[in-house]
Amino acid sequence: MKKILIVSHALELGGAERSLIGLLDAIDKKEYKVDLFLLRHEGELISFIPEGVNLLPEIPAYTVLARPMVQTLKEGHVILTAARMYGKIKADKYIKKCGHTDSGVPLEYSHKYTYRFMPEIQPDEEYDLAISFLTPHYIVTNKVHAKKKIAWIHTDYSKIQINKSSELKMWSTYDKIISISEDVTKSFVIRFPELENKIYLIENILPENAIREQAKEFSVIDEMPRNESIRFLSIGRYCFQKNFDNVPEICARLIECGLDVMWYIIGFGPDEAKIRSKIEEFHMQKRVILLGKKENPYPYIEECDVYIQPSRYEGKSVTVREAQMFGKPVIITEYSTAKSQLEDGVDGVIVPMDNEKCAESIYWVLKNEDELQELKNNCKKREYSNAKEIRKMYELIKKED
Repeated sequence: MKKILIVSHALELGGAERSLIGLLDAIDKKEYKVDLFLLRHEGELISFIPEGVNLLPEIPAYTVLARPMVQTLKEGHVILTAARMYGKIKADKYIKKCGHTDSGVPLEYSHKYTYRFMPEIQPDEEYDLAISFLTPHYIVTNKVHAKKKIAWIHTDYSKIQINKSSELKMWSTYDKIISISEDVTKSFVIRFPELENKIYLIENILPENAIREQAKEFSVIDEMPRNESIRFLSIGRYCFQKNFDNVPEICARLIECGLDVMWYIIGFGPDEAKIRSKIEEFHMQKRVILLGKKENPYPYIEECDVYIQPSRYEGKSVTVREAQMFGKPVIITEYSTAKSQLEDGVDGVIVPMDNEKCAESIYWVLKNEDELQELKNNCKKREYSNAKEIRKMYELIKKED
């Protein structure tokens, strides 16, 4: 039996984490022994780890990476805390030098300068395949024994601020780099042309049967009442990438056009105060509703009338595909990877990023009932689970270099 190890941070609510659950669900447990190592045994999705997956014990040293340094110092992790502090100082200097405003360097450096002080993961095991599922990717390449090692890309690399030379060294250590879409590949290769021959496409896998079962677990009518309003739903972290801070203005413009809409947003994150401030600024307290964290978002997706992803950038949104799976009309903004997300006008609609033009485009989509119905019908005809993608991973394991 072949052995696979997958390493990730935790299983908090997020698209990448849900796609990890889909990947774990898709692997044939009769043919492959699957170990999962999480840096922290945290997150609402822990309970969704499929049967047959062996969750390895937590190693205290790895939990240091995401906890307050004062706390980890008190616990006696002196060297690791010092290494994290050194990485933070180096990252701050780099950010100041380059003028970054939303930098990924602090996260990368937090792993780059600490991994050498970490213990090995399953030191007595040699895996046939080791997967680093979320960046930074220093741990699998340095702390795991495996015949092949691969790392995943989940985002649009044209939109994030990084230390290119540092990340190039990190990515170069892997046998293959897994991209979740053609557009994600393009953005990554523009940044790292040296790594083009390592790229391998495996789209996100969704556990369709489990998702449909979870959608029936409870009713959300009290939170999303059925009335005359058109009920929009968006899901994601409350952060710059997801662009929820512009939702109140877009919603206000739609109401000015005469549409009766309610816009519900599921998520959590650092921008919540900013979003609430915008809700007040545009007097949308009764129209834009922050529902907060939801361990199971699927009853909400099934209940909504239209799913909207207003992001500034994406890799390939998992929630968009989940909404399509439920036959919902989907509207997304024209972020750079949008065309790999859906077929515009067929199983979704791409609208401008500008708030005024975005609202205008949404208005005309909603006024065309025939188009809305056609979007629903087309989604119901298509297969969105990508279950067959798992075969590509099997091929990687079996292929001789």
